[in-house]
Amino acid sequence: MDHGAQCWRRYLDGDESGFDELLKTYRNSLTFFIQRYVHDEGIAEDLCIDTFMELLLHRRRYNFKIPLKNYLFMVAHSRAVDYLRHAKKFAAVELSEAEKETADGESPEEILLKNEQSRALSRAMDQLPDEMQIAMHLVYIEELSYKEAAKIMKKSPKQVDNLLTRAKSALRTTLSKEGDLYL
Repeated sequence: MDHGAQCWRRYLDGDESGFDELLKTYRNSLTFFIQRYVHDEGIAEDLCIDTFMELLLHRRRYNFKIPLKNYLFMVAHSRAVDYLRHAKKFAAVELSEAEKETADGESPEEILLKNEQSRALSRAMDQLPDEMQIAMHLVYIEELSYKEAAKIMKKSPKQVDNLLTRAKSALRTTLSKEGDLYL
């Protein structure tokens, strides 16, 4: 049983700290994922809360057959698509640059180079279509399998693979044109 499912089982058994742990574990990644769809941090946070409310209100829908993380991402995807269907708007995605802790022993030059690489990659990713950005987020940031990402995105694993192949190719082209190809 995965960590999320264990926390949920603890909550169902009466230990409220299990739900608190779920929130700490998945809130930020779900919010970031939803933000890729709605392009608004406040709305993404609201939809993330709706995702957890769905879990609380319909406790028995999650049946422990898939990892809880995957279930939450499927619900979040559904919430985001519903929002977009009703809002009928799409806007450019702006990636936020989060400060990363660096390992001891890194020189200021190495830190600067990594920050420059991150900014170049973020700029290049901003130019990708939303579906490619979402596929990259699920596979490379959330570390989901192609099959799990496909289920969340309501696509086949081959379609996810194609999206990722095209996204990586587009990133290589963009980064090499800008002279930012450090990867």
